[in-house]
Amino acid sequence: MSERGKLVVLGVVGAVLAIVVVVVLLGRGSDEENGETATPVTKDVKLEKPAPGSVVEEGEAASVVMETTEGDFTIELDTTNWPLTANSFAYLTEEEFYDGLGFHRIVPQFVIQGGDPTGTGSGGPGYSLVETPPQDTTYPIGTVAMAKTGAEAPGTSGSQFFIVTGAQGATLTPDYSIAGTVTEGMDIVEVIGNLGSAAQTPTKQVVIKKATLERG
Repeated sequence: MSERGKLVVLGVVGAVLAIVVVVVLLGRGSDEENGETATPVTKDVKLEKPAPGSVVEEGEAASVVMETTEGDFTIELDTTNWPLTANSFAYLTEEEFYDGLGFHRIVPQFVIQGGDPTGTGSGGPGYSLVETPPQDTTYPIGTVAMAKTGAEAPGTSGSQFFIVTGAQGATLTPDYSIAGTVTEGMDIVEVIGNLGSAAQTPTKQVVIKKATLERG
């Protein structure tokens, strides 16, 4: 209405609009309440390789809290046995690299995999490092290890990581460097793990809203 000369009409219209606004606000609710899924972002970020111990030193107590659209979980970094890998994971966290990324590969009863800035399974942070696993390395449930291609040397890592969610992790060969272990929120990891498919793709998008490095 372009002409608003009558105060009575304006008052009625204002009251109606106010009621409509209230109804819309009450009916809409949050995205999660409506069952809507988040959409992962993609990033074109190339980072410099971190120097050893530049973020967390060997033996330092540190963890990463990952807030996701399904809930939060905590990764205790293994800075003692895997100082290079743990430092790189902490570095990516501090650079906010993981924020907004999704889990692009979910294999029920096996692994959930994320940390790819392209969402295709082939992206990385612009650098890689190698921390060769000992031959007796194993990957029990809750292990957070770094993904690599078959052509790359054992222990090669970039930004993609996977979390072991099932006994099949015992079948993995010692080719993957380890960032740490999930110490809190494994139930959330299992929830995410149940969102996989036979095609190893997520049936629902799960996004890392925020990753935070904690020391001590």
